[in-house]
Amino acid sequence: MTTIVRDVRAEDAEGFARVRRAALPFMLATAEQLVFDWARAHPDSHYRPLVAVTEDGGIVGTAQVGIAHEAAEPGIGFVNVYVDPAHLGRGAGTLLLRAAEEHLAERGALTLYSWVLDEPAHRAWAVRRGYAPSRSAHFLRLDLARVELPPLQAPPAGVELLTAEAFAADPRPLFELDAVTTADEPGDVGTRLDDYAHWRATTWEHPLFDRALTTVAVVDGVPAAFSAGQTDGLGRYATGMTGTAPAFRGRGFAKLAKNASLHRARAAGCTEAFTGNDADNGPMLAINKWFGYEIRATEVRHVRTIG
Repeated sequence: MTTIVRDVRAEDAEGFARVRRAALPFMLATAEQLVFDWARAHPDSHYRPLVAVTEDGGIVGTAQVGIAHEAAEPGIGFVNVYVDPAHLGRGAGTLLLRAAEEHLAERGALTLYSWVLDEPAHRAWAVRRGYAPSRSAHFLRLDLARVELPPLQAPPAGVELLTAEAFAADPRPLFELDAVTTADEPGDVGTRLDDYAHWRATTWEHPLFDRALTTVAVVDGVPAAFSAGQTDGLGRYATGMTGTAPAFRGRGFAKLAKNASLHRARAAGCTEAFTGNDADNGPMLAINKWFGYEIRATEVRHVRTIG
């Protein structure tokens, strides 16, 4: 059956989400989220989602393609290809990758990064196309319906645990906390958050972002740590980010915030919780193990130089 690659259309959102969930069931993906993301991509990212489509119009593969415009170093592109497991080995991934690389090269990308599942066939596929492994990250799952969470603890004196809803009138303090914690996240591509308007439009207003479950530890009136919650309306909860401002680290505030968020998620009817960790981030892996998370899959970041 002939397969073609083309730019995504709004009506492709459900099929795109279906393939993403099938290929990577440990990340949230909804049609609403995708349409939102496509419409609000930063112009400097040259974002171009692609789909691989069969003769009968069925979507069998997807690609997220763009320039890492928030990276400190210019010329970094990303391409993440996912193929429906029922259609692997039929060339859809290769077609998607070829179109993605051409798009990125035309827009000045010199280095390309791609996440690949840590399975022999997937890694061999990437290596044959010139990509070399760089670092790893784990997907973790927590059975919220069955696992007993650590009991809630009263915060220390001077510390409040608030939800993101408390910042609805002015979310800038959360943007500033997000920016300072993201700045030193483990990774091979640094990220610099400095556009509040874009953050508000794409993070604060994101359809997956759950303000009622996102929890912020506020110390003497200053947001110090947070655990961002995401939900998909299907009983699935994910931690978008957990972080602590440098001045407040080592005092357990992130653990307090995440525990409160997980308890709220379970009370709201969520039955599964997901999170991701850099494989070298020992402290966060230890925290998640303490909560009861289990590693369910690993992706390996691959890199290719084209310029």
